[in-house]
Amino acid sequence: MDQRKLHDFDVNPIGLGCMGLSAFYGPPTEQAEAIRMLHEAIELGINHFDTAEMYGMGANEKLLGEAFSDRRDKVRIATKWGPKFLFDEDGNISGTTVDGTPENMRRAVENSLKFLKTDVIDLYYLHRVDPNIPIEESVGAMGDLVDEGKVRAIGLSEAGAETISRAHKTHPVSAVQSEYSIFSRDVEETTLPTLKDIGATLVAYSPLGRGLLTGAMTKENKPSGEGEFRQAAMQPRFAEGAYEANLALVEEVRSISETHGASPGQVALAWVLAQGENIVAIPGTTKLANMKSNLGASAITLSDAELAGLGALADKVQGARYNEQGMASVNR
Repeated sequence: MDQRKLHDFDVNPIGLGCMGLSAFYGPPTEQAEAIRMLHEAIELGINHFDTAEMYGMGANEKLLGEAFSDRRDKVRIATKWGPKFLFDEDGNISGTTVDGTPENMRRAVENSLKFLKTDVIDLYYLHRVDPNIPIEESVGAMGDLVDEGKVRAIGLSEAGAETISRAHKTHPVSAVQSEYSIFSRDVEETTLPTLKDIGATLVAYSPLGRGLLTGAMTKENKPSGEGEFRQAAMQPRFAEGAYEANLALVEEVRSISETHGASPGQVALAWVLAQGENIVAIPGTTKLANMKSNLGASAITLSDAELAGLGALADKVQGARYNEQGMASVNR
């Protein structure tokens, strides 16, 4: 199976975003079922798994720790730090803010190492840039973790090009994680050129447009229910009117996928991977069948005309990828 370089690791260009197994996309997957799926992912050739401290407030890291503790040599684990948890009067978590201080990083990394049941994290990201802390301070502290052997490589998530350049001067940045798909192309103007200049990898999350580009959603089959993040208040692309308009764009993806005997989701992933050899994707799913389907994208070669036609859809998408508060925290 073809591999791509991430830091000095070789990884499958299609990894697994693990967030949905524990949070944000409905009720958490039952642990035994989730572990079976993670083990199957390894057997299928997936070796890049992405999590974060805030995914289930540590639950997702603990899940990966249980799943991989006896097969750690077969996987590359990426996790993230940056949230500072807020508590109510009863001691319950009531929300989060961003805290990019070295003190918060130290707290977070020790928890992550414990939860993941490992001595070293392969790739450690700052989840969001703290506007109140110089990026050099946050990244300098992350570099100390590399020197100490607790982290192999460092990355940033949703950082702007100027921030990436400043960070890289402090300590080599191996990867930047950002949303990137046929529907979300804002990283192309300045972020991707910067990553090429510094020799870093773009790790594309939500490469399937939070499920829209799979072709499985319909007007009647819209994400809903307790714990579901894809609601109009948080995700404007799922608001009434915008959702239906975006589904119509997916039909244009479907028309191309049918000529390849593939699914819309496979074509959407193939498009992302075709944008550069320094790009890998981490589509998330809670279903084994979807994971197997995603891996099939590696076999699809799109023509120049198909790539251009798919790329043009981003200008027609209705709704921002996050609400106003969420958009304020990206590309800093």
